[in-house]
Amino acid sequence: MYTFLIPLLLGFALNSVSDFTTTYSRLWGERGGRLASSILRNVVGIPVWAAGFCLAFRTPSTMLFHPSLISDTLGWLAIIAGAVVISWGLLALRWRAAMPSVRDTLVVDGPYAFVRHPLYSGMFLEFAGLLLLSPTRVVGLACILGLVWGLLQARLEEIDLVKRLPAYVEYMQRVPRFVPGLKKRST
Repeated sequence: MYTFLIPLLLGFALNSVSDFTTTYSRLWGERGGRLASSILRNVVGIPVWAAGFCLAFRTPSTMLFHPSLISDTLGWLAIIAGAVVISWGLLALRWRAAMPSVRDTLVVDGPYAFVRHPLYSGMFLEFAGLLLLSPTRVVGLACILGLVWGLLQARLEEIDLVKRLPAYVEYMQRVPRFVPGLKKRST
């Protein structure tokens, strides 16, 4: 029943290795680090965790609630909104999205003017939409694991970005992580 967890968690782990671009570049040079990050994340990681989600949807499971026209509509709206945010973020990043490098420059325009991680924000919206469309325990578990992974992934990514982009430290203090308008409170 829980076989979907194998590709889901393996894909998340492989996707997360892109957060070590600086380390790979030190070991194998800039080109090798860029290639390792790109292949492990784009060619292997993302397709494998996507396959895990597909398996979760196909796994029979207890319903958390009964879907309705309202939940289906909200689910599709969340998925569409998430796709728009992700697409906008990818357009702003351009080549940096597919091939992270130690020579990257900081992107602070487009959605990155509002949140530091619009790709994860969009992905979280899509997870919510998927759960509304298929409200089963298995899909719920996959979405919760996706959320936890996204939170950890964003943190690891920020550690790597601080190493690669010194201006990222000031950017972190100015721009919220996932939700626009949520400023850090000064203590």
